[in-house]
Amino acid sequence: MSSRKKAVVLISGGLDSATIMAFARSEGYELHGISFDYGQRHHFELQAAEKVCAANNVASHVVFPVDTAIFRGSALTNDIDVPHNRSDDEMSGSIPVTYVPARNTIFLSIALGLAESLGAHDLFIGVNAVDYSGYPDCRPEFVAAFEAMANLATKAGVEGQKIKVHAPLITMTKAQIIQRGVELGVDYSLTHSCYDPSPDGISCGECDSCLLRLKGFADAGAIDPIAYQN
Repeated sequence: MSSRKKAVVLISGGLDSATIMAFARSEGYELHGISFDYGQRHHFELQAAEKVCAANNVASHVVFPVDTAIFRGSALTNDIDVPHNRSDDEMSGSIPVTYVPARNTIFLSIALGLAESLGAHDLFIGVNAVDYSGYPDCRPEFVAAFEAMANLATKAGVEGQKIKVHAPLITMTKAQIIQRGVELGVDYSLTHSCYDPSPDGISCGECDSCLLRLKGFADAGAIDPIAYQN
């Protein structure tokens, strides 16, 4: 049995979550991945998550089903058009229609339950508050508040075994995240970021997520290894 500390890593299959998993691995943790099948239109990310977990030799990987009926009004889970080719000002101007209600709160809560059942006191999440699309649950204030709640709401926390939510990418630019990932040996060809892929999983190259990803690779002086429609 491993004597290493255990960590639960939220792994979507995207660029940031692949980087955060590599980061947790570099810190010496025994990795336990958790992904969520919530009826997202970009379900190809779950295949990517499986590949990223395999590449990191995780001890376990759970794909947790969440009924998409609770996520209403989002372009990622409903028949609503995903915005394409928005400018930087448009992306940073307001919370976009791709926001999924309370998603990170729900996902972190489930991951917390898994962590406590495994005897893990560390959660890793790849949220980012710099190059992002205005999601309120990607901010440092949210992560700090959730960590405080986790230490009030769990047996481990009440008994003094502090729960820590790690979000080391939160103040990094997308270019900095990619540069760090390259240093950590992340294979970004395994990842999927697009919100509006083709039926065979090819990224659109025009949604907010694709545009931020492409800009990040350009700013990092690196080549994005995945294919795009446009």
